[in-house]
Amino acid sequence: MSAALLRRDHLAFALRLHRLLTGAALDGDVVWSPHSVACALGLLAAGARSTTRAELTELLGAAPDDLLGALDRAAADSPDLASRTVLWVRPDVPVRSSFEALLRDRPDSDVRTADFAGDPEGVRTAVNADVAAATRGMVRDLLTPENVTPDLLSVLVNALWVRARWVVPFEVHDTRDRTFHAPGGARRTALMHRTGDMPHAEAHGWRMVTLHAHDDVDVDVLLPPAASPAAEPPDAALLAALHRDAASTRVELALPRFDLTHRQELTPALVSSGVRTLFTDAADLSGVSPVPLRVDTVVHQARLRVDERGAEGAAATAVMMVLASAVSAPQPVRFVVDRPFHVAVRRRGTLLFLGSVTDPQDPGPTR
Repeated sequence: MSAALLRRDHLAFALRLHRLLTGAALDGDVVWSPHSVACALGLLAAGARSTTRAELTELLGAAPDDLLGALDRAAADSPDLASRTVLWVRPDVPVRSSFEALLRDRPDSDVRTADFAGDPEGVRTAVNADVAAATRGMVRDLLTPENVTPDLLSVLVNALWVRARWVVPFEVHDTRDRTFHAPGGARRTALMHRTGDMPHAEAHGWRMVTLHAHDDVDVDVLLPPAASPAAEPPDAALLAALHRDAASTRVELALPRFDLTHRQELTPALVSSGVRTLFTDAADLSGVSPVPLRVDTVVHQARLRVDERGAEGAAATAVMMVLASAVSAPQPVRFVVDRPFHVAVRRRGTLLFLGSVTDPQDPGPTR
């Protein structure tokens, strides 16, 4: 897929959340999967109603069915790319037939029962094993014991795995240690080297080179201006300019090998991005189940490894759902008519009666 064909709504969602995640990272190193997170949130949006749905779709930027279809197409037709979604649900919690059908119609998706109350550790082990299998062992411990508690009613999990093999690989014997200027100071690191024709662009001090991989996968490497904060990501307009101006250029590329893993709770970033009702007792997930549900937390873990042969990445997103407490009725406003008052009776814009009462006379009970 050409970078120029990135969906605007999905790009806006990804950059919006990425800024929040990088801002919260202690060391500035962040990797996450907009595809995996959007799969999980898109399914929640499909089962959400009212304000809950509106907040999710405002963030995701598309109708759930359209978004999920695009995400599924992006993961289709390649032996080196897989996406799996499972809804783990307590046996006594009914799932709407329409939501279960939507889930099962997606590639490699399932609904499984889970005894959260009786065996939370067993459920955690089963979920982690399923994620590990889907991600070819790259994500093994998505859920910690603190994540899976007896009060859970359901967990929605998406797992993604991709292996991108360079069309033109780097030669291992050309890799050598060079100075890398990290925020904490210069250090030596292994940089791969390749000289050849590849898409290259410059805009507003930023530079981009694109590495082509098989099965229509592209990897953009974006280099900010020297004076720019390392963790500050580009915006959509800048990316569009870089993709628009990219042209085949002979490039002498030196790129670090790296293996980056990042785990983060997404709840604060989602709340900051406007998805608030989902995490409250006012959440409306009635399209998922008639049992009132709210999301307790969203956990995400991703890993991306880049070497001379290509890139391999895996990610998983888990949405933990618990019982939403009944929304308590608001305290009534006291209105005690114990002094002279006025009364009006009206219909269709006209006053039928208008009165002032200073000393009400009791007519007795209704007969």
